[in-house]
Amino acid sequence: MISQMQKKLHIRKGDQVIVNTGEYKGQKGRVLDINRDKNRAIVEGVNIVSKHTKPNATNPQGGITKQEAAVHLSNLNLVDPSSGESTRTGRRLNDKNKLVRYAKKSGEEIK
Repeated sequence: MISQMQKKLHIRKGDQVIVNTGEYKGQKGRVLDINRDKNRAIVEGVNIVSKHTKPNATNPQGGITKQEAAVHLSNLNLVDPSSGESTRTGRRLNDKNKLVRYAKKSGEEIK
């Protein structure tokens, strides 16, 4: 069986990102989850939607809850670790011959 390679994304879970466009333009947040199949990410505090829930064991009352919805990866940019502005990312070999991401604006390695 042939294993499928995962897509290389410019954003990973736990990264600090900024929203490029839309209603939440300019807001910063941490990436909580990524859906590789749909090229979408859930960002903390961004794209809040109201979800109607039926009563269940965890929420016996039911009602309307607020939660984050997914944002397309093309609408997100990584925050530069040194300046705090948005930046594009690249990949290069570091001194230990390991492929690492770096911020193209400052050239700083992204941890």
